[in-house]
This record gives sequence, structure tokens and C-alpha cells, in this order.
Amino acid sequence: MARGHRGPDGGAWELPPLVDHHCHGVVREDLDDDAFASYLTESDAPAAPGTSFFDTQLGFAVRRWCPPLLDLEPHCPPGAYTARRRELGAHEAGRRLLGADGIGEYLVDTGPTADLTGPGELAAAGGARAHEVVRLERLAERAADAAGSAGGFLAALEGAVERAAGTAVGFKSVAAYRYGLDLEPGPPAASEVRAAAGRWLAARDSGDRVADPVLLRHLLWSAARTGLPLQLHTGFGDPDLRLDRCDPLLLTGFVRAVRPTGCRLVLLHGYPYHRHAAYLAHAYPHVYADVGLSVNHTGARAAEVLAEALELAPFGKLLFSTDAYGLPELYVTGAALFREALVRLLEEWTGGGAWSREDAARVAALVCAGNARRVYGLGG
Repeated sequence: MARGHRGPDGGAWELPPLVDHHCHGVVREDLDDDAFASYLTESDAPAAPGTSFFDTQLGFAVRRWCPPLLDLEPHCPPGAYTARRRELGAHEAGRRLLGADGIGEYLVDTGPTADLTGPGELAAAGGARAHEVVRLERLAERAADAAGSAGGFLAALEGAVERAAGTAVGFKSVAAYRYGLDLEPGPPAASEVRAAAGRWLAARDSGDRVADPVLLRHLLWSAARTGLPLQLHTGFGDPDLRLDRCDPLLLTGFVRAVRPTGCRLVLLHGYPYHRHAAYLAHAYPHVYADVGLSVNHTGARAAEVLAEALELAPFGKLLFSTDAYGLPELYVTGAALFREALVRLLEEWTGGGAWSREDAARVAALVCAGNARRVYGLGG
């Protein structure tokens, strides 16, 4: 069912339920104040002295949008909010928050190893549907845990990718974290892959992450050959990555090389390189983009970030996601900030005569849900 939203000038816009094409599960247990605040940042360090991570654009967004769903006033003090959340309990708070996020479908990256809810639990709590997106690096690490040799590992990995392609709606890679996006573009030779696998298996302990650039390339190409969409982290993230090596333009060679496979590449997040991702979506027919976690972390400035992505990205190439992780609040804020930003832009562009309202409504439906349905084959 479409939901009505009013722009700053009072104009009404009917937006469809959102398809969140990239997100994660939520924690099941109650959180103390510090643990809750840690999910409001990508940093692994404490907040500045005398402050908390509520003192961020995302923290302010949580205090704006979430308290009314827990029977509190908007912008209530952080301590009052987290106390009320614990009073209700994680399950009830999550049910209220997810049930009001306006998301009709979740595409859940099941790669994180933390004890988070799976797609089924998330769908039940939100009264929505959910699908799995399989993280390539986790497939490789699970295959390695059970492998006795390089040959055994590669055979197990091939089977795991094939099985995942039969049930998942897409794959995801965090090569940006593990090495960077400045990988050689083409598929590695079988001899290179076997040698890299042997080196990695000989050096690793159980749980060690795959970071070898040859193996990462092998994973990307293994996924691409299945024909399923392949999500790639780009841009902003936690301190595990080097941001200068996460510019999506570094993928240009891979984008060109992989095109004959028919694989659709979806560039996630992008910030501060979201204009670069928009260019790639503009220039190459199999490339799509979103502004993902950028919307949550830019908060009151989200409309400016979304506008910059829409400068060059074709309107059939931009998707919505929250990249919510751990907190159901991040679904609420990601969806609310996105809808508010989109409606603000629609009002501005139609009010100035640049767009017709009919065209604006059609583009809104594409970006909110239609593009994701088409890319991932979700149906109506």
C-alpha cells in the first residue's frame, strides 16, 4: 500500500513501500547505553570527551524519528530513550520500530558473524518479506574451515557458490575492506587461484579472513558467472578499510571486463564518491548504485547527498537501502530520512517547473521499489 507524505510546501506524494535492497539483521538482546550508542558510528574509538555518538547526524535522527514509536516525545534525551527501550525489551521495541519503518521487503546480507536476526526473523518483526544476499568472503571462509587442501577448498567453494545461486537473490563482496577496489580487472588463471589458495590455507588459522587479491578476484568472477546481481561495498565504512582505495572508479576495468557475463553490479553507499558511482551507473548499462548508509550518517543533509546522486545516475539505476545493522532504529531512520529527502527534492523540482508531477511520481516509484524489484527479479 502506498503511503502519503507531505513535502515542505504541503504537497502530497504517494510513495510505495520501500524495498531495502541491502541491510543486515538486528541484535536480539537488550543493550546498555554504551552498547546502543556504538551502533551509531562506523568508528571503533570512543566518542569525543564529554559527548556520545548520539551527538551526530545519525544520533539526532534517531531521537527525531524513533521516540514516538516507543511512546516518547521526539528529541527526548538519549538516556530516556534507551531506558524506555530496555523497559519494553528488545523484542517489543524491535517489533514496534520495524513495524513502522515503511519497508515492504528486506534483502538481507547474512555475511556478518555476529548473532543477528536472520531474514525470516526480520521479516516477521517488520510484517514484510525478506530474501537472502550471500556474502562471498564468508562462503570462502566456511569452505576453507572444512578444507584439507587447495583443491578441496576450491571444489567446495565452487559448490557453495552454485548452491547459494539457487536460493539467494544476489551476492555481496567486501573486497573494499579486505584489500581495496584497485584489483586487477580480469579473472585470474586457474594456476594463480590454486597457488593463492595454497598460500592462504597454509598460513591461516580457523577464522582468518580471506584478503588475498587473487582469491578476491576469483570470488567476484565466480559470482558474476552465476548471472545474479553482485553488490560491492564502495566508499565510507569502518576503519578496517582505506577510503582512498574504495573509490568506485577503481572498478572501471572490472566493470568493463565483466559486462559480457550479464552480471548486474550494484555499487553500495559510495560516499564521498557517490557522484563517481552515479557516473558508472550512467555510463555502463549493467551498473546500478545507491547511497545506502550515507543517508543515515548524513541525516539532516541527506537530501543534498541524494540530489548529488540523482545529478547523473539514470532514474532507473538508483536503488534504496538502509545498510541497517544491529539496531532496528537504523531501519526507521534510513527509511524516514530517505523518504523525507526524496519528497523535498520532488517538491523543489516540480515546484520550479523542471519536472512534471507525473514524471516525479514515476521516478519516486522506481527509486523506492521498482528498480530493486527489476534488478533482483522480485516480481510485483
